[in-house]
Amino acid sequence: MITGLDHVQLAMPPGAEADARSFYAGLLGMTELPKPAALARRGGCWFTSGLAVVHLGVEDPFSPARKAHPGFLVDDLEVVQARLSGGGHNCTRADGEVPGVRRFHTHDCFGNRLEFQQA
Repeated sequence: MITGLDHVQLAMPPGAEADARSFYAGLLGMTELPKPAALARRGGCWFTSGLAVVHLGVEDPFSPARKAHPGFLVDDLEVVQARLSGGGHNCTRADGEVPGVRRFHTHDCFGNRLEFQQA
């Protein structure tokens, strides 16, 4: 049976690794993970923070995930929202929809939907 979640994969356009690094490492403070050589040839980037691991894989033609999304747990929702808003990303609060959870949605630099939440 399933014992955990290893990673979430999101799509990115070809040749946009610098944009991915700017958003995920620069803005969100995640650490880039080295990709195995056999996979590095395909492009894309991997990032981690805490127990969260995100793989960004090249998709051509590219289409962002508009509904499907990872839900990131954070220590301070307001700090994360302020960083994203300050970086030009629209954040939509969704407090009250899930009892006991404060959360918001935004999109990464490629238009993929992301959720951030704090219990």
